[in-house]
Amino acid sequence: MSGVGAPESHESAALHVTGATLYTDDLAARDPRALHAWPVQATHAHARVMAMDTSRARSSAGVVEVLTAEDVPGTNDAGVKKDEPLFPAEVMYYGHAVCWVLGETEEAARLGAEAVQIDYEPLPSLVTLDEAITAGSFQGRQPVLSRGDAAAALESAPHRFSGHLECGGQDHFYLETHASFAAVDEAGQVMVHSSTQHPSETQEIVAQVLGLSSHEVTVQSLRMGGAFGGKEMQPHGLAAVAALGAVRTGRPVRLRLNRTQDMTMTGKRHPFAADWEVGFDEQGHLLGLSAVVTADGGWALDLSEPVLSRALCHMDNAYLIPAVEVLGRIAKTHKTSQTAFRGFGGPQGMLIIEDILGRCAPRLEIQPDELRRRNLYRPGDFTPYGQPVRHAERIGDIWEQLGQRAEVSRRHREIAEFNAAHRHLKRGMAVTPVKFGISFNFTAFNQAGALVHVYKDGSVLINHGGTEMGQGLHTKMRQVAATALGVPLHQVRLAPTRTDKVPNTSATAASSGADLNGGAIKNACEQIRGRLAEVAARRLDVHCHDVRFEAGQVRGLGQQRALEFAEVVRHAYLQRVQLFAAGYYRTEGIHWDAARMQGEPFKYFAYGAAVSEVEVDGFTGAYRLLRTDILHDVGDSLSPMIDVGQIEGGFVQGAGWLTLEDFRWDTSETERRGRVLTQSASTYKLPSFSEMPEEFTVHLYERATEAGVVYGSKAVGEPPLMLAFSVREALRAAAGAFGPGGVEVQLPSPATPEAVFWAVQAARTVAAAETPVPASG
Repeated sequence: MSGVGAPESHESAALHVTGATLYTDDLAARDPRALHAWPVQATHAHARVMAMDTSRARSSAGVVEVLTAEDVPGTNDAGVKKDEPLFPAEVMYYGHAVCWVLGETEEAARLGAEAVQIDYEPLPSLVTLDEAITAGSFQGRQPVLSRGDAAAALESAPHRFSGHLECGGQDHFYLETHASFAAVDEAGQVMVHSSTQHPSETQEIVAQVLGLSSHEVTVQSLRMGGAFGGKEMQPHGLAAVAALGAVRTGRPVRLRLNRTQDMTMTGKRHPFAADWEVGFDEQGHLLGLSAVVTADGGWALDLSEPVLSRALCHMDNAYLIPAVEVLGRIAKTHKTSQTAFRGFGGPQGMLIIEDILGRCAPRLEIQPDELRRRNLYRPGDFTPYGQPVRHAERIGDIWEQLGQRAEVSRRHREIAEFNAAHRHLKRGMAVTPVKFGISFNFTAFNQAGALVHVYKDGSVLINHGGTEMGQGLHTKMRQVAATALGVPLHQVRLAPTRTDKVPNTSATAASSGADLNGGAIKNACEQIRGRLAEVAARRLDVHCHDVRFEAGQVRGLGQQRALEFAEVVRHAYLQRVQLFAAGYYRTEGIHWDAARMQGEPFKYFAYGAAVSEVEVDGFTGAYRLLRTDILHDVGDSLSPMIDVGQIEGGFVQGAGWLTLEDFRWDTSETERRGRVLTQSASTYKLPSFSEMPEEFTVHLYERATEAGVVYGSKAVGEPPLMLAFSVREALRAAAGAFGPGGVEVQLPSPATPEAVFWAVQAARTVAAAETPVPASG
């Protein structure tokens, strides 16, 4: 078996490990005529550009052109909201690119950029979320998610608690930084190679900046060395700069950000702050939740509105909350415009409820695992925005199965014994669930197209609108086509994603790449198979509905005689039967009222749960992740090996966000205010082998077919990231074990070793206060 359900390796795996894989910048490096682009970055968090002198740069050796706002023939804006000037007259964050220098070499362009002289008028800046809230600096919509009477539920609740939570941002830190390569042909057609998740939108923005129509611009995304959402919106302006340079000079232009530029110029995961109040009954069941949630959007809107919307829609995670009232806000600060990141606001929203349960459990005198279990959704329940929780029984089943697989009860006893025997070393374990909605918030994005060619020799070429960023989408799409046409996988090749092959595509995001593009490919293949079935039926003397395609052979139902797929194709060609098809897919059954925050925005929910065990050193706060067990629902997996890899990778990336990756800006009142302090791997801690679980097991939930989705599969890109909540909650348990028990443990996010140390100290302080002082002798 080599189609759907087979454990195939990534289609570019051999190229990756041998170093033969080509990326956008590799294409540029092959063109000796290419000019190199370098940004002139502002040295103020907020300032007005008073004057710009480019004369010294233009006379600098090897400099060919300096691009400024005056060179833009179209619209000087790179944002879909028209709030992101490509060449700004007002600097909105430290590192904002004011103009770009094109040089014969990268070094020539860099030195030319240093020669550009700019006079700034510094302006007041807001760098922190607290500063923006205090100043009332907000942007975009302020949605309200509500159900029932939260105020009344809280007023009558036997147990009522309140608190505050802040969580930090996260840098995408993809292996391949942002890159674009643009050229113009003899007819004026602009060709842009871009490391982008959204080629069609990159095409639109480039055309907008150049004053062209979309059909005059072609964008190709060969592959990306990671993206995680950071290349959904952020590549557009960079592609536009490269294209503008190519139009201005008549030469190809190469633009690749180095690591420091990438970290100082492009958006991150949104930091969030939440003030909440929650009520429970005597048995620990949630009764009501009221909260104000604020996202740090940075200087422009970007995707902040849908990110916030998804955060609010995921504040329930896997728990029934009968009464809810949550206000969402987007702060406007003088920082990079924050953007999509794996989970798209869902992790921030889910973190809030997980933090609430982790903090409130000891005050309710209920074990955290048990408190979570009692509040899990059950069949017949609805979300706060009115969507029925289909297959809610899977949440409880996954919870029970995982508990047995991971031997949770036994290990809790062993951890208690270990902690009693060790004064300065404690262990903790936690179980956390995941319920994650799959579909784009914006309903129109839930569509996709594909183009499938069958050649006379029986080989197959597929084009689709999805982009490959290492997640294995192309592998899955080949498997879908192989299964739909009944041919071996090696007969199916996939062409790079291009806007002149499949138009008007949606971003490869929201974990929907396989659902949407797989549906479109399956549709195209079924059109072709239907035509071929009629040809084969005449040769096999059966009804066309009884023709079966499998393993490269075509036979009638119940017949031993078989025709080769290539033979049927040849006969079809001779009979003038169309051997190519444009496929299309749209997600049915979804609707969403963004103003009311009500509807059914998700096709289905992906479920999962994780158990993690940690060990904390009380002297330093350093910790080891001893073991993680995961049980995750991917429906009927299209490609099990790819899916397990995605679950492992998502979990580790989530653990990085929650425990290690402490992204910081300079908040001082000096001239460096607003500067990114964590500009490289030397100052920004990423997960490594030493942070991986020492024991790591992943199981796919069985008998999990999802109706109405391509071959019964479910999305896997984003949901596993939230399984990492189990690590943070295990750290909370371990820190609490240094205290007397039954005391709320507050843990910052990220829960770095330093943060864990102070949580341990707080627990020890409570323990010391409760220890009787012996009478003096």
